[in-house]
Amino acid sequence: MPQTIWEGAISFGLVTIPVRLVSAEDRGSEIAFHNIDSKTMSRVRQKRVSEATGEDVPWDDVVKGYEYESGRYVVLEPAEIEAANPKATKTIDIVAVVCRDCIDPPFFTRPYYLVPQQAGRKAYALLREALRAKNQIAVAHVVLRTRQYLAALFPEGDALVLDLLRYADELRGTEGLDLPSADLGELGVTEKELQLAHQLVSALEAEWEPGQYTDTYRNDLLDLIKRKVEAGGTTLASAEEAQEPQGGEVVDIMDLLRRSVEAAAREKDADARTRGTA
Repeated sequence: MPQTIWEGAISFGLVTIPVRLVSAEDRGSEIAFHNIDSKTMSRVRQKRVSEATGEDVPWDDVVKGYEYESGRYVVLEPAEIEAANPKATKTIDIVAVVCRDCIDPPFFTRPYYLVPQQAGRKAYALLREALRAKNQIAVAHVVLRTRQYLAALFPEGDALVLDLLRYADELRGTEGLDLPSADLGELGVTEKELQLAHQLVSALEAEWEPGQYTDTYRNDLLDLIKRKVEAGGTTLASAEEAQEPQGGEVVDIMDLLRRSVEAAAREKDADARTRGTA
């Protein structure tokens, strides 16, 4: 059973859906602060220490070593690593072209832009437009540092984007997760509830404008830091805790959906009027 790393709720209009979050891959990321000594308020830094001497090791003396036996290493220089397969380390190797909607979102990990050299601009544009014409993605292999990645190439405006992909065995399946089935009757979902849910989704439809979304959590955190600095570093009073959804509480989901549809429609009308007067 995958480990739960977060518990909370999905907010769907006025409807809250309690959920737990599990990682779909074996790696994770988190927001990190500097580690500091609470007594001296100075940075706590990690050191590169030799197991043999106990002394600090300068970066210039650090090399890549592969442990082929317990406690025994073979050192590989960067040039030697590259020489193992120079074509692979220098080439984005397209191996297939698939429909753009064929790759599920969990496979995508990290995007990059590809910028052509002067001599390759025409070929770059041809590949970009050929993919765009059929709404397709080129699947490729690329080696970055010492690992080979699967990658997707696709047009985005005038650019070709290279987005690293996860391999299939790096994604967990949904087996073992307690998920509701597609049999809505089994859950007691009525036709009216389903229609209202469809109406709410329709009421929330909008053009994708990424610039209008901001990291509100980061902004709030920076505001907290600013206020604490202004207060001389003293502990600030805790904000009022948000009311947590009670999993066992019986709610009228029809009423919540209906009110959510009405609220979303009002907000959409107000936004349209604002745009019309802008």
